[in-house]
Amino acid sequence: MEKKRIDDYEPGPLPSPRKMDRFGFLKQENNNPPDGLTKGREERRVRKWRKMIGVGGSDWKHYVRRKPHVVKRRIRKGIPDCLRGLVWQLISGSRDLLLMNPGVYEQLVIYETSASELDIIRDISRTFPSHVFFQQRHGPGQRSLYNVLKAYSVYDRDVGYVQGMGFLAGLLLLYMSEEDAFWLLVALLKGAVHAPMEGLYQVGLPLVQQYLSSFDRLMKEQMPKLGEHFTQEMINPSMYASQWFITVFSYSFPFHLALRIWDVFLYEGVKIVFKVGLALLKYCHDDLVKLPFEKLIHALRNFPEDAMDPDTLLPMAYVIKVSRRLEELKQEYNKDGKLSLPTEIKGTEKQMQ
Repeated sequence: MEKKRIDDYEPGPLPSPRKMDRFGFLKQENNNPPDGLTKGREERRVRKWRKMIGVGGSDWKHYVRRKPHVVKRRIRKGIPDCLRGLVWQLISGSRDLLLMNPGVYEQLVIYETSASELDIIRDISRTFPSHVFFQQRHGPGQRSLYNVLKAYSVYDRDVGYVQGMGFLAGLLLLYMSEEDAFWLLVALLKGAVHAPMEGLYQVGLPLVQQYLSSFDRLMKEQMPKLGEHFTQEMINPSMYASQWFITVFSYSFPFHLALRIWDVFLYEGVKIVFKVGLALLKYCHDDLVKLPFEKLIHALRNFPEDAMDPDTLLPMAYVIKVSRRLEELKQEYNKDGKLSLPTEIKGTEKQMQ
């Protein structure tokens, strides 16, 4: 039987029009993300950012070299949404990859075949299903997502395709073209600027194992009472934090918060994932230490709305120091093999369905 590609399918009917939030997601009854700054303040921020990056990003590298602390501070406050796609490409190194590889993306999409094509088609409807861009079955959004994921599975056949990658590619496609999104995915997984992420998606999820082990140690060191309670209730990070690392919070977090985390993640690296995770547990500490197993699992997968406010959570995260300890834990992990993590990572894909 001949394999079907997404190009063989006709687009489904357009979804019925419903109210959307400012990011393009269908509005839920209790889902009203804050609109952020007033129009005047936002316009001033955009002007500052345009001056900083220059036309098409021409001044970016020069500004970063001259005023790195200003850049870091402004990114932590949030990149203006209208400039987010361009700035993400500049800070990730993906723009340079694109310029060095003309025509490569088109070659991968049009002329190559992937063993993962059917898996990608199967999973596409599970990626941001409430966003207008991805809602139409086999429509433009789903086709773009398929193309990016298929191209990457050919570009790096050792990694191929893993379900969580769809959330990374989907998030990027909301802010840039297919080709730009593809090269940003390459920059992340291959480590153009920061440590490569490909270990999050390789067989056995080796980097997920390492990160969860390190997170477990950090949590127990910084919050011993909560760590002891988790041990008593037999809770370990693989039960709640796997998708934090695999999708960099893009799977289940409110979108306005996920964007702010991604701004910092692309500039500062994976340490922000650890910091945000620890900040969440600190914020909810007094409630979590009282809960039995079943309620703990539910609470760790459904944090309260006030904990998800970027202006509350992110300042808490920024003051948590993890860099030096993470490096020590990484060396210890590599030296001794697996650090003590009670159970294997199982069911990650089920959690993202």
